[in-house]
Amino acid sequence: MLAVSVTGFALLQSLVTPVLSEIQANLHTDQKTVTWVLTGYLLAASICTPIVGRVGDRVGKKRVLVTVLVGLSIGSLVAGLATSIGPMIIGRVIQGVGGGVLPLAFGIVRDEFPERKIPGAVGILASLGAVGGGIGIVLAGPIVDTLGYHWLFWLPMIVTILAAIVAHAIIPESLVRTPSKISLLPALLLSTWLVCLLLALSQGGDWGWTSGRTIALTVASLAVAAAWVWVEKRSASPLIDMDMMRLPAVWTANSVALLVGFAMYAAYAFLPQFAQTPGTAGYGFGASITESGLILLPMAVTMFVVGLLSGTLVRLIGPKVVVVTGCLVSASSMAALALAHDEKWEHYLANAIIGVGVGLVLSCLSNLIVAAVPQEQTGVASGINANIRTIGGSIGAAVMAGLVTSSLLPNGLPREAGYTNGFLALAGAFVLAASVALLIPRAGRRGVEKDLTGEPEHPELGLVAAEPAAGGSPSSG
Repeated sequence: MLAVSVTGFALLQSLVTPVLSEIQANLHTDQKTVTWVLTGYLLAASICTPIVGRVGDRVGKKRVLVTVLVGLSIGSLVAGLATSIGPMIIGRVIQGVGGGVLPLAFGIVRDEFPERKIPGAVGILASLGAVGGGIGIVLAGPIVDTLGYHWLFWLPMIVTILAAIVAHAIIPESLVRTPSKISLLPALLLSTWLVCLLLALSQGGDWGWTSGRTIALTVASLAVAAAWVWVEKRSASPLIDMDMMRLPAVWTANSVALLVGFAMYAAYAFLPQFAQTPGTAGYGFGASITESGLILLPMAVTMFVVGLLSGTLVRLIGPKVVVVTGCLVSASSMAALALAHDEKWEHYLANAIIGVGVGLVLSCLSNLIVAAVPQEQTGVASGINANIRTIGGSIGAAVMAGLVTSSLLPNGLPREAGYTNGFLALAGAFVLAASVALLIPRAGRRGVEKDLTGEPEHPELGLVAAEPAAGGSPSSG
């Protein structure tokens, strides 16, 4: 049931991505505005994910999971009924509440699973969260071709309603609680600086990067972000625990998640648009929605398969090497996409290799976070990691939109150079992520090991070691 919930949320992240151009035409809007169908969803998830994780830790993860699934259903209903771009974006923002599914699922695994099975279960859920995005892009074309784009919302609505019913019936309620109040001021400050930043990034190309509005929004974003950190550090019940964020194992994993999210979500948003560009623009494949989704299918497949195998690699070579390798593999393929604009097979191959890299990174990061914090903070800590990845995705989609649409052809389509510059920027994000990953604290081959006293081998890392099963060795997924 947890796997179904995580997959359903991930599908909603990407189902609309290949059909943004069709939504744009049907709702009579422009390319920059329709991008907020994706960006608004990611922004809402960025804000709601840590809040939902904290609420789950306090009042019960099962209860909050069911509530979040109902929220996803309501958002799908609003978006499915939308006849203009405003209600469509509102529906997608409501769906963004579903970002809380990931921390709640990780928390339930931590509370209910035998300790030796936690790494494998977390790795699988993390892989499903990433792979679902790719699968959504693949499924979007057939759904739209046979039923129409409104069914991109009706079908998830049906699935999430059923998931909420089944979750209520079969998932046990955890007895682990974190008795603390939830402050609204940090959430307000978080949402304010994110909105200011995303508006500046997405509209800077039109307004001018040195225009008064762009500079004012950027300065406001930095000022409010500083205020948010100040409030969080002094709050008796912070939304995001800044002391926890300072643990080397946590801040490095979160920094990598931010950069990988930046590149991954932007790629999801714009690779289909590149493929759908008609040949009259001088590039692109003139692909249908279904064809553009199939080009991304290799990424989803390799991401899932590698995610399942990543635990073995972590035991053999350690988590740091796995994460660095994954980032560099993805960077090389993204750089190839910046130059490979002539043949479809080049995109199939590049996307498959990107999936290998991202699959290695995401499944490993989730286990690092779950192992790094006390059990009662699993929900909020994993929520922060998912949240930071989503924030990265929000920024990445906005930056990519600004780069791609910075120069347009007379027919309104982006120039090829916009995509080239955009994909190179995403490759740079992966390289930077690899550089940050080099700072991940060194651990044993099993990721976290104990000495003969039973204490963590590296207690300064903020890591909590998993107990081996009786008569066996720890298992990692």
